[in-house]
Amino acid sequence: MLKAGLVGVTGYTGMELARILASHPSMRLTAATSRQDAGRRLDAIYPFLQGLPGSDVVLSEPDPDDLARRCDVVFLAVPHGVAMEIGASLFDAGVKVIDLSADFRLRSADVYEQWYKPHTRQSHLAYAVYGLPELYSEEIRKARLVANPGCYPTASILGLYAALKNGICDPCDIIIDAKSGTTGAGRKAAVSSLFCEVADSFRPYNIGGKHRHTPEIEQELSLAAGCPVTVSFNPHLLPIGRGILATIYARLSTPLSQADVQALYEDHWKDFSWVRVMPAGRLPETRNVRGSMFCDISVTVDSRTGRLIITSAIDNLCRGASGQAVANANLMFGLPASSGLASAPLVP
Repeated sequence: MLKAGLVGVTGYTGMELARILASHPSMRLTAATSRQDAGRRLDAIYPFLQGLPGSDVVLSEPDPDDLARRCDVVFLAVPHGVAMEIGASLFDAGVKVIDLSADFRLRSADVYEQWYKPHTRQSHLAYAVYGLPELYSEEIRKARLVANPGCYPTASILGLYAALKNGICDPCDIIIDAKSGTTGAGRKAAVSSLFCEVADSFRPYNIGGKHRHTPEIEQELSLAAGCPVTVSFNPHLLPIGRGILATIYARLSTPLSQADVQALYEDHWKDFSWVRVMPAGRLPETRNVRGSMFCDISVTVDSRTGRLIITSAIDNLCRGASGQAVANANLMFGLPASSGLASAPLVP
């Protein structure tokens, strides 16, 4: 049984990781950290885990040396800036690391510093593999440091990848109109996330090229297209707990029929079970992917405007964060990517 550590257990991604690992057949949570709740058992802060494997773990202060002695793999569910220091220390100690922050996602330290803060572990960027299994499974299998993708980038990249890889749309005329449930904002107390502030409302935020996921999306889509890709990425907050729905507008580079694009997408993703291309005329819904690793994608050709409209739905906590992190850990240890992740979506 592989021994897993979790740094930052008290956020939503940490909570979701603990839930998934409780039923993993080959990996068990053996160490978890929280400065605020050190000394308490995991099931004391998460009663839903009572009686499940790993629920008796006593939380401790984050200590890379202690984690390196006790764990085969460590998941980092802490903010950017914090993860790079702990992650680099664990990597240097020979532990496999999956970082759920943005600290190792961007290949360029200069780009990272434009959007975040100074990068103090630039030498480790060369070792990091971007953890999107459909794109980089072979690299992930050989990696010791995986940068887990962001939730919005996961939905956006998977939605656009087949179109850009096959050169059917303009790489400089793409609009991503994305919406996320409130868990995407994190578990920290904030007025903007209170029930009465979110319920019965719907609002944009960080629009106009301000969201930090923009360079991550452009980085991976540029690699897919083989040329620079520019996107207008505009996120919104949905009054739901979990889920992401991205509606993506791209201009077709050559006239194509609905049947042409449908066939292209179905063929491109036919060997990837977690990407479900919807039958023509059916559109994704967040409830149909809740708590799962699925990314549901639909394609619609608007022949009047010459646009391709792509709709992509994922669960932001599972596919967009913790489930994807576990899939990466599975690959790193030679396990089937789906180990511990085969549950059907939670409907209703």
